[in-house]
Amino acid sequence: MPENCAVILAAGEGKRMRSSKAKVLQEVLFKPMLDWVIDSVKAAGIENICVVTGHLREQVESHLGPDIAAVVQEKRLGTGHAVMQAADWLRNYAGGNCLVLCGDAPLFSAATIRASGEVHCNNRLSATVITAFTSNPSGYGRIIRDGSGLIREIVEERDADEATRAVGEVNGGAYWFDVDLLLPALSSLKNENSQGEYYLTDVPGFFAKSGRKVGAYVAPFEEISGANDRWQLCRLNDIARLNVIRKHMNAGVSIPFTDGVVIGPDAEISPDAVILPGTEIKGKCRIGEGSVIGPNSLVCDSEIGAGCTFNSSQIYSSALGDGVTVGPFVHIRPGTRLMDGVHVGDFVEIKNSSVGEGTKLPHLSYIGDSDVGSGVNCGCGTVTANYDGKNKSRTSIGDGSFIGCHTCLVAPVSLGENAFTAAGSVVTKDVPDGALAIGRGKLEIKENWTPPKDRG
Repeated sequence: MPENCAVILAAGEGKRMRSSKAKVLQEVLFKPMLDWVIDSVKAAGIENICVVTGHLREQVESHLGPDIAAVVQEKRLGTGHAVMQAADWLRNYAGGNCLVLCGDAPLFSAATIRASGEVHCNNRLSATVITAFTSNPSGYGRIIRDGSGLIREIVEERDADEATRAVGEVNGGAYWFDVDLLLPALSSLKNENSQGEYYLTDVPGFFAKSGRKVGAYVAPFEEISGANDRWQLCRLNDIARLNVIRKHMNAGVSIPFTDGVVIGPDAEISPDAVILPGTEIKGKCRIGEGSVIGPNSLVCDSEIGAGCTFNSSQIYSSALGDGVTVGPFVHIRPGTRLMDGVHVGDFVEIKNSSVGEGTKLPHLSYIGDSDVGSGVNCGCGTVTANYDGKNKSRTSIGDGSFIGCHTCLVAPVSLGENAFTAAGSVVTKDVPDGALAIGRGKLEIKENWTPPKDRG
């Protein structure tokens, strides 16, 4: 059975964005619009994808994965011209069907793509246009149907008369085509219109005039929305933000107030987790059942276990076990793993370190490039000096150790199990199991040192 394929149009310049970044790489909920489209296409079961690039093509092509083909539209001469550039690639899928959609319309769902494809195939249509209804169709091409409900033509707004402009069904910019019919139709496109462009929208009309069936699949209007400028991009973010929040609420996540809550589309959050105001969850994150995130926290590409508390802190590319408490004002940098029951107090920074079960890092400490065992207590102001100006070295702290306040562990250094350090020590040598390390100057008290006039 011939495979389906998809062509994503991503050649637009996007002048109104006023950006050095390609239009399709502008982000919605921290994720490039193009990635939203690609992920929806794949989720709908279509693995054969070709992206048509053009403006800032190097940016776009370097962003694509190795499993996605790319072709170039050197001159932007319309959507039909863009698909023409993929003609050679499309020939690989002769006998199948092709989905064409835009890389700057990120809200198309996999469900809509899948359902519209089923309508297209089950009814053996030559083309199927994804449409939507709106009370304000300004800016969209209008759908003109015949008496049987099939599509007769799509009229671009700039080419429409007054009666056509009053039509409320609009072109969503996404289409299913029979590949064997699309290829010859592309070669017959003309640019006899006000823009001098080759419109892909002329293809369904060409099929209809030839007596072929052109159908429609009506999608929610918000799904067809795209972004040509920063204001429209902001609107897409608003729509997507509330859609994602609603999805998690429906799955049992508690978000008592949505103020400042922004959750990326790839986050996985378990039931009974609580997301408090001012929290951002970016990238591929997983948050366990019953964990409380926020307020005013940032979770990026990280995993947080069940029953954790993460208060007014930030975490990047790291993982927390179950029952971990963090914050406030903690910075967890990439490569960190905190095991079950770890407690991290205020004003602590942890980087590229593993911390064992039940260990406590209460406050005002820096743990970098370290392997900390289970049941360890680090007193206030503990620092692992991991960088000598040239090399970064690791520190190892054994299970059950007690690190006194204001201890500086100068890496590379290793403390055995149940080792102790005296407060204020600078430790530069390995400490064996059960030993006490004291590394501070002798205290000397000089009585009557302060002149009488300076005494209280």
